[in-house]
Amino acid sequence: MSDKPNGSSKIIAETTVETTAKVDSSASSTKEKAKTTTRKRTTRARAKSKTENNVAKGDISTELKTDAKSLSKKDIDNENKEIDIDTKKIVEVEEKVSDKPLENEKVEKKTRATKKTTTAKKTTTKTRTTRKTTKASKTSSSTKADTDKAENKEVKAASTKKTEDVKGSVQVDIEETKIVESKNDKLTAMSKENLPSAKEIITEKDKENIDDTEITSFNEYLFHQGKNYSAYNILGSHVVIRNNVKGVQFATWAPRASEVYVVGDFNDFNVNDAYKLEKISENGIWSGFFTQPKEGDKYKYCVVDSKGNSGEYKSDPYAIFSELRPNNASIIYAPKDFTWNDKKWIENRNKINVLEQPLNIYEIHLGSWRRNQDGDFLSYEEISEILPAYLKDMGYSHVEIMPLVEHPLDASWGYQGTGYYSPTSRYGNPEGLKLLINKLHEENIGVIMDWVPGHFCKDAHGLYKFDGTATYEYQEEWRAENKGWGTCNFDLGRAEVQSYLISNALYWFREFHVDGLRVDAVSSILYLDYSREPGEWKPNKYGGNGNLEAIDFLKQLNQAVFAEYPTALMIAEESTAWPNITKPPMEDGLGFNLKWNMGWMNDTLEYVKIDPSYRKNNHRNITFAMMYNYAENYVLPLSHDEVVHGKKSLIEKMWGDEWNKFAGLRAFMGYMMGHPGKKLTFMGCEFAQGIEWREYEQLEWNLIEALEINEKTQLFFKDLNKLYLDNKAFWELDHDHRGFNWIEADNSEQSILVFTRRSRKDDETLIFIVNFTSIVYYDYQIGVPFLGEYEELFNTDDSKYGGSGQIMDTPLFAERAPFQNQPYSVKIKVPPMATLVLKVKDIFKNEENNETEKDETEKDEKEIN
Repeated sequence: MSDKPNGSSKIIAETTVETTAKVDSSASSTKEKAKTTTRKRTTRARAKSKTENNVAKGDISTELKTDAKSLSKKDIDNENKEIDIDTKKIVEVEEKVSDKPLENEKVEKKTRATKKTTTAKKTTTKTRTTRKTTKASKTSSSTKADTDKAENKEVKAASTKKTEDVKGSVQVDIEETKIVESKNDKLTAMSKENLPSAKEIITEKDKENIDDTEITSFNEYLFHQGKNYSAYNILGSHVVIRNNVKGVQFATWAPRASEVYVVGDFNDFNVNDAYKLEKISENGIWSGFFTQPKEGDKYKYCVVDSKGNSGEYKSDPYAIFSELRPNNASIIYAPKDFTWNDKKWIENRNKINVLEQPLNIYEIHLGSWRRNQDGDFLSYEEISEILPAYLKDMGYSHVEIMPLVEHPLDASWGYQGTGYYSPTSRYGNPEGLKLLINKLHEENIGVIMDWVPGHFCKDAHGLYKFDGTATYEYQEEWRAENKGWGTCNFDLGRAEVQSYLISNALYWFREFHVDGLRVDAVSSILYLDYSREPGEWKPNKYGGNGNLEAIDFLKQLNQAVFAEYPTALMIAEESTAWPNITKPPMEDGLGFNLKWNMGWMNDTLEYVKIDPSYRKNNHRNITFAMMYNYAENYVLPLSHDEVVHGKKSLIEKMWGDEWNKFAGLRAFMGYMMGHPGKKLTFMGCEFAQGIEWREYEQLEWNLIEALEINEKTQLFFKDLNKLYLDNKAFWELDHDHRGFNWIEADNSEQSILVFTRRSRKDDETLIFIVNFTSIVYYDYQIGVPFLGEYEELFNTDDSKYGGSGQIMDTPLFAERAPFQNQPYSVKIKVPPMATLVLKVKDIFKNEENNETEKDETEKDEKEIN
């Protein structure tokens, strides 16, 4: 750095960041795999195929790569020109095939008859091969490939999913044979041998009889392979029509159970054989159809273990609605037709690069944001009348809702769930939540759901030891127990648990139109020794502490989400330096697109607590984050975790008396908004709530009316948020080296920072001056990149925000005096305990500026290269 004015001193920033060693991911070679794609609930069509399957699975840290040629529409048989293309629901399917034809192997595919119903055993399905119908014999769950004896042709699976381009991924569910189209207009290919004749194509009338909830051999197979990403369609309770009779289908997974019964309002919660489920899968799926249960009835499962014992009745893991706590029965619920009005929002969302868009997140706990006058919860509908308008007025771009899965204990904040498909009934029914999200989208507010795939509640009615033994949790007790939170850890290496969780993630996107997931406690998922002392854990097969199957699960999760929703937000709350969280799996990453920067949060919050007289000794805390800023795509979080359990509210973290606390808060927030990275603040911070957050009561909204400083603080946040949204320099190049440049980083003596934020246009450049002391500095010289006129765009010391009013209302003109590695300089007044934002009002076009721009461009190109 160049010399600093006003006696500034230099410090040397450390350039090393501790990182966790990568898990040794080499593994023995495995058989070649191929992926086959198709779609359910659709027209049966078979097409000519021009595909090749060259899929090889490498070591565990390497992305499964698939390359296949796409089928164009002209290749489809002329008699099959009418193809129903559906892109709404896509499900990834993986079939195992060897690298050479196998003899005497069989394949089983489920098809539905048109207009006529044919009875068959549950384990046997019918398969059409060419235009002649042949019977396929019963096969094992391994689903091996069958050779076409009639034509002596090998049945080949075709794959179109290219992992190198997530947006181009196509995933399919083979239950009905159909050509499907991905969002980038690529077509999947199927072999000619699988095409039906024109007469075999399902008519619109036939489609009315198609039932998503039917448990076919194929989707059962996918479930047990961890690849059924719509598992909620076949498991749980569903109001359906079977043979023109209306009833309810129940299905659950309990692999070690000896018997399973449904108990509920329809049988007074008594166990009897009339409501005994049938085991339809060797791997533990139990199912039954009953006519007496009806929508609205409460129910549970009586699961009898292998020894004939049954414990507490179990809530349905796949229930989509549940009783209000302290009761915990599941409720038979048929989703209502809901009219979404967010088509424009979805269309716009699907066009953007999320990393180059503004992301200013308001984290909220619905149960304590606001409450009724009697202290009870507001309903989803009541919240929808006030929250969207409030967020729009305050200038937030997104809302992150703390977990809404059903959970028994309010004090868990939703992080210890029992019903992952059931929006908590504390605030109403699923349609109420859809209404809330719909209205948020109408106000151009994105919705992020807090989601917990790492651990679950141990209450006896939930997932815990569902069939009397470890089912959803790990078999080994040391791995199952999460002592830190008193919960159980999901067995992320178990295929059925993978189907359960990935289906659930996609459920929130598909059924509730959420825009992203914030994945909780990723560190506890990744590390075998997380919160465990030496001797309490065992290393992986390579001797490391990485949870290998969990790593693969997270990759699989993100691939599944991005294949269907390329512009989704997948945000990891990861508190260590595990590498490549936001890199794609093909680059040995986990596949998230954003990560919370916990290091920045811890360092900066420690800094603002310190007496300004001693901050010079801790200057590194406020600058160090830029040393690793581009290692990941970061979110800067000021979350609920930082305002509870004795940590104090955000305003009370600030040093000093009342004036210094509020001035410090404003200066800190100005600095945070200027720092590269997306933003998140917890509810109540925007008006400086004084007490810590309490989940059992609403925020201190009365402070805004009672105290002028809180009202002014709310105005400050509103104006700062608007400034952020309106200026691309704040966010367009957050994750690009060109978007940030230090002008003065090392002035620890005066605790002053100066830096620029840039967009792709020079005239949108902003200069931030942050003063973390209560001293006013006059004629303070700073370097600037352009010769021209500058204006004060924003000043946190403005009196309308409660500041001292040290503002500059006269134009600032740069001088031809190089300073601080900049070609020009300007003298300014630096307000006390404040952040000042300057903007280039007019760049004087001359040869010097042209040369400067040329130099900057060349510098940027070199950095990119």
